[in-house]
Amino acid sequence: MMNGQPRNRRKNQDLCGKNFLKFVVYVFTFIFWLTGCAFLAIGVWILFVKHSFASLLGNSTFPIATYLMIGIGGFIVVTGIMGCAGARVENRCLLVLYSVFLLLIFLLEAISGVLAYMYEGIIREELSRSLNDTMMKNYNYDAHLTTAIDDMQQRFLCCGAVSFKDWQKSQWLREDRNTTNKAPDSCCMSYSQGCAISDHPSNIYYRGCSPRLAQYTKESLMIIGGVGLGLCCVQIFGVIFSCCLVRKIKDKVYKY
Repeated sequence: MMNGQPRNRRKNQDLCGKNFLKFVVYVFTFIFWLTGCAFLAIGVWILFVKHSFASLLGNSTFPIATYLMIGIGGFIVVTGIMGCAGARVENRCLLVLYSVFLLLIFLLEAISGVLAYMYEGIIREELSRSLNDTMMKNYNYDAHLTTAIDDMQQRFLCCGAVSFKDWQKSQWLREDRNTTNKAPDSCCMSYSQGCAISDHPSNIYYRGCSPRLAQYTKESLMIIGGVGLGLCCVQIFGVIFSCCLVRKIKDKVYKY
């Protein structure tokens, strides 16, 4: 009797510890799953709302960071389901795999955040080098880039990369002898067909698009970097909790 009581007490303590850890894993996984949904939602929002001018950046870092964010979000949702299932059935293999995936997500989120912040720091310099070249060589020759340039100039109320004078050096105006425009019609304050025949300041915008596009892209990169680096540390707690639960769960012995 006396010898059985400590053993029963130890068994009850182990059970309480295991149940508590299962509860903690459930709560963490639910929060973790919500962060995955947030990653997906923010990534898709940036893709459809902020990606309009990605083709003008001359660099694939911004699209890569966005697609990486969406991929991480989907991976988190699937991993969260795995974590809940592993805790529910007390399957050690699932929980170990869950911990490994948490570490992988930690690395991916950190990479996404670092990429975004690194590119955010050099985007103005890169735009000053590449945007003007893209606009001058491709306008009216590449349909996709032409649409993106027109949309950018109308949205940001700007003209050219640095100023409206950039268009005087464009391949389009140098080679097209039939046009009387001094700039694309999208530079006009009041848009109409052929409105840019005059470059008077009352007719077209004089300020360039490079600073506005840089600021616009920086805002998106700061969101990606902030979310990626801000949430990546959460995974460490999940690894700790799931590993502790694995130690508490004893191997099940199946008798055949």
